[in-house]
Amino acid sequence: MKIGIIFGGSSEEHPVSVKSAQEVAKHLDTDKYEPFWIGITQSGDWQLCDGPGEGWDSADSRPVMLSPDRSVHGLVVLEEGRFDSIRLDLVLPVLHGKLGEDGAMQGLLELSGIPYVGCDIQASALCMDKSLAYLVARNAGIPTPYFRILGADESIDPDRISYPVFVKPARSGSSFGVSKVSSKEEMLSAVETARKYDSKVLIEEAVVGSEVGCAILGNELDLIVGEVDQISLTHGFFKIHQEVDPESGSENSTITVPADLPAETRLLVQETAKDIYRALGCRGLSRVDMFLKPDGTVVLNEVNTFPGLTSYSRYPRMMAAAGLPFGEMIDRMVSVTLTGKVQ
Repeated sequence: MKIGIIFGGSSEEHPVSVKSAQEVAKHLDTDKYEPFWIGITQSGDWQLCDGPGEGWDSADSRPVMLSPDRSVHGLVVLEEGRFDSIRLDLVLPVLHGKLGEDGAMQGLLELSGIPYVGCDIQASALCMDKSLAYLVARNAGIPTPYFRILGADESIDPDRISYPVFVKPARSGSSFGVSKVSSKEEMLSAVETARKYDSKVLIEEAVVGSEVGCAILGNELDLIVGEVDQISLTHGFFKIHQEVDPESGSENSTITVPADLPAETRLLVQETAKDIYRALGCRGLSRVDMFLKPDGTVVLNEVNTFPGLTSYSRYPRMMAAAGLPFGEMIDRMVSVTLTGKVQ
């Protein structure tokens, strides 16, 4: 099976995407799949390369594009002054953040007619915008934080906010641009930090509780659910991808999987995650992040429609804890894309 694996991208999550692709390369069964590695540089150049290893964006890589012409059904490669085409059976878009999991890449893949792993345009765009995801989830009866939106030209009166709150870009990931604000003196600076990543800013209550997550793979009622994980913080908030050396662990957090919670609580978290997944129209895979309050209420935090797959990422760890190793996880992603079923 010829699989196009797209990685990199021009978002702030470019380095994470490259690490995710490297982990895919370690576990991909090349007896089953013939991979075609398409790296996107931070400036937006598409390159066909030998893999996501060191120097993938060197001069040896060839310019490539994904053809929106369905008769091509794959890649167009510039080779020695002429164009060649490579037909693909499936695309695995190992991309995070803007132009990767926000519906833009999914739109191009829909035009191409090539099956692709992960959520469709609508779910990708919806989950990328935390405020819209909250509105849809809330209408489905799922608890969300209280929040307000600050538009591009809108100002905020710090005296009218109940602290503490989180100030974050409405459409970004991996905690880039996120600040925990405990007093009015910190508010304006936090808004400016968030606006470096998005003109739309989300101001939401700081939910009292522990952070929990759930990995999901599949469509509608046919789902594989990973073990629940739980994040314990010593200070600040969770931001693993911004650590200096995340492979060596976090400076302020410990992740436990399976979560050290009673079985009935873990089941409640899993069932809530599935409800969120379905309410937001997710398919293929997503990681659902939630808060577990002291009273047992589970509150939506956010949904990552293509979560990190690095060596330290939560999604593959939760799946592995549920008995689904990385290589088999890829097989299931392919299966659900082509057949609609995880088995």
